[in-house]
Amino acid sequence: MKAIEQLGAKTLSFIQHLGCATLFLFAALLRSGTVLRRPGLMVRQMYFSGVLSIIIIAVSGLFVGMVLGLQAYTQLAKFKSADILGYMVAAAMLRELGPVLAAILFASSAGGAMTSEIGLMKTTEQLEAMNVMAIDPVARVVAPRFWAGVLSMPLLASIFNVAGVYGAYLIGVKYFGMDTGVFWGQMQNNLDFYYDVVNGLIKSLVFGVVVTLIAVYQGFYAKPTSEGILRANTRTVVSSSLTILAVDFMLTALMFTK
Repeated sequence: MKAIEQLGAKTLSFIQHLGCATLFLFAALLRSGTVLRRPGLMVRQMYFSGVLSIIIIAVSGLFVGMVLGLQAYTQLAKFKSADILGYMVAAAMLRELGPVLAAILFASSAGGAMTSEIGLMKTTEQLEAMNVMAIDPVARVVAPRFWAGVLSMPLLASIFNVAGVYGAYLIGVKYFGMDTGVFWGQMQNNLDFYYDVVNGLIKSLVFGVVVTLIAVYQGFYAKPTSEGILRANTRTVVSSSLTILAVDFMLTALMFTK
């Protein structure tokens, strides 16, 4: 009975946090007028969450593409099908690996930074000071960071995809000696813009909403102590990674199952 009670308590706690996060999302959306009136706030946050993440996204995408190209070529060569290497790598990057891995990297870098920053503002009573000055902290602090993360995620996923395809090109063409025209031609002839590119961007946009919402929510409701901020940061990374994988399964079942 004790195990059942603990399971029930954890289930109720999860449902409660899910409801609070949903209400928090609605509050951020309703108070997004500040972002429209002062777009500089969002642009500044896009620099911190997006531009500063480009290096790790691009380098990771390059090595993922190189590893994927190396593994795929050695297997395809056994069946005399190495010519489709470019299409195979590009399809995998655009549909799955690009959005998912870029979102996980974004959660571990920019997401954790958002949580720590908002948590530190709460610890130093900056959010309470805003309330005293009749400034809504959700509109001034949360909404710009939320929209910056949502808009940055598709761009970062695109950079990850481009770097990954280029990494596969280096392996296939420069290392194994494939014909350049065959590599790019197979990719161009077989990829579908809507089915592969647009659906991948929709995935990354959804991941951006999920990751940024978790990051700002955990930071806004973190305990105002150093240990509380640390635990909130950990919850952001872990929860974002698990949620990304779960949402990816559902989106894949909707988009790519015929």
